Amino acid sequence: MDLLLVMEIDFLIIGQGLAGSAMAYRLLLAGKKVIVIDQPKNNQSSRIAAGLYNPVTGKKMVKSWMAEHLFPEIVPFYRELELVIGKKFLHEFPIYRPFLTIEEQNEWMGHSSDPMVDLFLERIPTCSQSSELRDSYGGVLLKKSGWLDIPVYLDGFAGFLGERLILDWFEEKELVKTKKGWEYKGILTQSLIYCGGLGELKSRFFGVLPFAPVKGEILEVFQDFDPGWIVNRGVFRVPLGKGLFRVGSTYTWHDLDQGPTDTAKNELLEKLEKLVKPAVKGVKSHRSGIRPATKDRKPFLGKHPGEDGVYIFNGFGAKGVSLIPYFSQMMTAYLLQNQPLLAEVDIKRYFKYI
Repeated sequence: MDLLLVMEIDFLIIGQGLAGSAMAYRLLLAGKKVIVIDQPKNNQSSRIAAGLYNPVTGKKMVKSWMAEHLFPEIVPFYRELELVIGKKFLHEFPIYRPFLTIEEQNEWMGHSSDPMVDLFLERIPTCSQSSELRDSYGGVLLKKSGWLDIPVYLDGFAGFLGERLILDWFEEKELVKTKKGWEYKGILTQSLIYCGGLGELKSRFFGVLPFAPVKGEILEVFQDFDPGWIVNRGVFRVPLGKGLFRVGSTYTWHDLDQGPTDTAKNELLEKLEKLVKPAVKGVKSHRSGIRPATKDRKPFLGKHPGEDGVYIFNGFGAKGVSLIPYFSQMMTAYLLQNQPLLAEVDIKRYFKYI
């Protein structure tokens, strides 16, 4: 054995964003020895995300993919972690989505009879809910929704990990295959789990998977009128308290530089003005990040086809908060009990590229 070897573990997790934190917690709970390596400065996609979990999405206002399976896991998972970490970061809020036309209103009256949709319906108002909103036709008030304060969560979980977290850049060239597994800078691990977001684009194992990076920008603005809901149509408006609101998000596949842009800022403010009437009193912050989305908008889970002990849990895009509780449980059962993965998320669907 290498004389510099300092520890033997079961899993080395690359990345302590939403994905890496969930996998570390699940595996530690199962009694496994885990080390997480992370460079927070390289973790912006998680840290600037709005953290919204919303069961009805898109311009056509349809039920989110697998929402009936995903959403029952969200609150129990994050509430358990709040107790473990000793901090509050999950905020349950209704989401109000105004109708744009009378036809949408009529369609949703019909949707309400679908039991899969009714799971998430609080009520369907058919008239404006406030003189401060642009919602002439009413809207849909959704339940089982809200937002996660991701920086508080990630910082709190980093404290929980303690010495099990190494704050450093992961240098894949330092990774060496051995008879016992993989050695990395004095750590001998049986398995690696890549949870590093777009860092995997440079990986020799998973760099050829069809990631589709998406840039998103969000604002924090001061504005009057807080109805006690998240208002979401064109943009979302999340109440943070004391007249401060988070507003987002833009989506662009072309301009992938790391900086915020005036174009996105103006786009968000224009869409906000079409949603809520009171004028914006000021902009507190404007941030941007690159999301690790995928070509088919489904995450990447599974084992590398040619290397033992090399796994990926990644590609959750803008919906990581809602997807990760359910799929981290599935991934843990796959790793520890050899349970199958859902075909739609298993990287076997892309083995022709690897």
